Amino acid sequence: MSEISTKPYMLRAIYEWCTDSGYTPYLAVKVDASTTVPMEYVKKGEIVLNISFGATSGLKMDNDSIRFHARFGGVSREIYVPVNNVMAIYANENGQGMAFEPQAGGADAPQPTQETSVPGPSLAAVPTPAPEGKSEAASGPQDDNDPPKKGGRPTLTRIK
Repeated sequence: MSEISTKPYMLRAIYEWCTDSGYTPYLAVKVDASTTVPMEYVKKGEIVLNISFGATSGLKMDNDSIRFHARFGGVSREIYVPVNNVMAIYANENGQGMAFEPQAGGADAPQPTQETSVPGPSLAAVPTPAPEGKSEAASGPQDDNDPPKKGGRPTLTRIK
């Protein structure tokens, strides 16, 4: 019997924690051919999505994918994200959440071995939404690689 991934369960748990705590849950997603997102909001092959109750309609988080409808520029769009493409889920207000290594190729892709992977998911602060004028449901990752300034907003730091 193949081992069941804990990732979709962790995604649902962090989402529930965010909503129970009054925080806004955000997803950082690696965009490829298997994702259905508005490409005009994709930066450097990634997109950040607000998946709060107020920003989505029909949110369904199952073991293989996350699906919902969201408005981008006033137009309702269908969003489909394979669980393997999720890089992080976090609370926008404080950056707390969980980061994952995206796995290309879907569920059939070979899993990393213990020698090549970091043991367990890493926790870190993640980027904040884009400035006003952008869609409420999406914003791109920050383009600069400067270290955060004191008193500034948290940013995602991937440690390998």
